[in-house]
Amino acid sequence: MGVWGGARRRTAPRVLIVVQNIPVRIDRRVRNECRALLDAGYGVTVICPKESPDEPDRHELDGIVVRSYQPPPATSGLVSYLVEFIVCWLRTARLSVRTARAEGFDILQACNPPDTYWLLGLLWKLRGKKFVYDQHDLCPEVYEARFGKRGALYRALLLLERATYATADRVVSPNPSYQEVALTRGRLPIGRTTVVMSSPDPELMKRGEPHPQLRGGREFLVCYIGIMGPQDGVDRLLDAVAHYVHVLGRKDTRFGLLGYGDSLDDLRAQCTRLGLDDWVTFTGRVDQAELGRWLSTADLGVTPDPPCEFNHRSTMNKTLEYMAHAVPVVATDLRETMRCAGPAAEYVPDGDPVVMAKTIATLLDDPRRRAQMGTAGRQRIETELAWGDQARRYVAMVGSLR
Repeated sequence: MGVWGGARRRTAPRVLIVVQNIPVRIDRRVRNECRALLDAGYGVTVICPKESPDEPDRHELDGIVVRSYQPPPATSGLVSYLVEFIVCWLRTARLSVRTARAEGFDILQACNPPDTYWLLGLLWKLRGKKFVYDQHDLCPEVYEARFGKRGALYRALLLLERATYATADRVVSPNPSYQEVALTRGRLPIGRTTVVMSSPDPELMKRGEPHPQLRGGREFLVCYIGIMGPQDGVDRLLDAVAHYVHVLGRKDTRFGLLGYGDSLDDLRAQCTRLGLDDWVTFTGRVDQAELGRWLSTADLGVTPDPPCEFNHRSTMNKTLEYMAHAVPVVATDLRETMRCAGPAAEYVPDGDPVVMAKTIATLLDDPRRRAQMGTAGRQRIETELAWGDQARRYVAMVGSLR
């Protein structure tokens, strides 16, 4: 029967989605895309890393067939990253063949980072499949933001990105700023690009009952959620908390920092060095249910990402998730953040930690203003940024490839 036997037996079209940097269960954007496809009558298979070593190689999650692999141990350094990319690519390629044999698929969708799956897309295109590039990050800009330079690796990342643009039948951009890169740097015609924002589904993500114990006995709770890497500004947030506690003399607030990343250990050490352990809690990785408990209790959410080209062009998931939970936002004055959040946020020029501390204090002392901002943010999630509209655009894009 061969590799393509599964495809001949199928009746419903199927999309194979590849994710390397995160397990699908905790990737909200991909989960929402999968649900939109399933609702539209598509079959969906996802290849991704295992969330835990004992996770089955194949299992189902809310109608999604998940084929997962054990990722290499987390390390640092250029050679280690290259080994990780190669190992993950080979394991993904093997599972794509297994998917073709078992379920079959019509469309391969690769979600970056990294921009290494264009070759897999090209190989499957030779077998009649379509290839979709779901661009979650601008990898060259991420590198520049993390390391403060360009150089040979930056140029290599540009080449990988261009190869992915050139191979893709369609490119999905998470906002108009990314679409602009696809049109200019990628030299794509606009008909091959679609903007699908990573908006939360307002029916699934909304404020619930508060959990007062999360305040740790303090009056207020301020939250940060998301990745903690060099480009995410959590170190600047800790500087702001130090000013808030030690200079402004505010002892009334617990700061919950939810998430993980390369900088987590350094941030914990910085927190201790600044004398903030009594006010700051690092939770590590949390699932959607735990995130909902924190954000249903929070008085403020913070988006401290420092200004750089990558951050100016990126829509921060954390900002949208604060808004979905009617949590007012204090944010660096980044272009895309201001476009999305609008009146739901107070903006700090250049993310200055001292100004951020003062802004947090002012808003915590003004419950009426916080309520107005929270209502404005929730309203934008339900209307201008509604996931239903994004889902319809996404499904229409997939349908155009059939």
